[in-house]
Amino acid sequence: MENPPFFFSGAKPARIHLEKTMRSIFLSLLLLASFSAHALTLNDLSNKDTIAGLKEALTKGSGNAVASLGRVDGFLGNPKVKIPLPDSLQQVDSLLRRFGASKYADELVVSMNRAAEAAVPEARALLVKSVKDMSVQDAKAILTGGDTAATDYFRSKTQTPLAAKFLPIVQKATARVGVAQKYDQFAGKAASFGLVNENQASIEKYVTQKALDGLYLLVAEEEKAIRQDPVGQTSKLLSRVFGAVGQ
Repeated sequence: MENPPFFFSGAKPARIHLEKTMRSIFLSLLLLASFSAHALTLNDLSNKDTIAGLKEALTKGSGNAVASLGRVDGFLGNPKVKIPLPDSLQQVDSLLRRFGASKYADELVVSMNRAAEAAVPEARALLVKSVKDMSVQDAKAILTGGDTAATDYFRSKTQTPLAAKFLPIVQKATARVGVAQKYDQFAGKAASFGLVNENQASIEKYVTQKALDGLYLLVAEEEKAIRQDPVGQTSKLLSRVFGAVGQ
């Protein structure tokens, strides 16, 4: 019997060789794609991608911060942002406690923190507006800046208008508590003698500033979390954008 044609006699070895070749090509393509993805730099991204990714991060981070603080015990139950009596009144606090009048100081601390919790939700609209108004230059400066570059941007754009929005809310909340008036009377007199900082002479101004400080502190924490783990924190687009920053 004649030997079968070549493509019959060598069919099995040829098929194995072809499969190995195709597998090698496929793996090479995967490695090339992986290398290209990791080699992505900020310059490779379009302005549209850069701004979209950053705006997504800032909207998410600021929203989380507002939601965390703008609720019952958002300030009072968080040691990082809980508003204490001003440093200049700490001795007065100790004196009140010594004479069994600690409830007045405690009531004041609770009322200050409740006022801050009531004011913070007003921040959401202004924070979102500052994100919408961001320029290409702002976006790239934030992406290539430090761990809190976005928070610093927020502070520069929103601190003054937020203080104006917070103040009347804080005033309304503190007016309901009699001890707030006592604070104003005492702190006002102390300020006239230079014993209390002018920003602490009014409970409303003091609480407003502390509320802003707490808000920006939590926004900064959100920003750091996103920078450290963009894959776990955000979408695919944002992962690409923040991942490119480290290249």
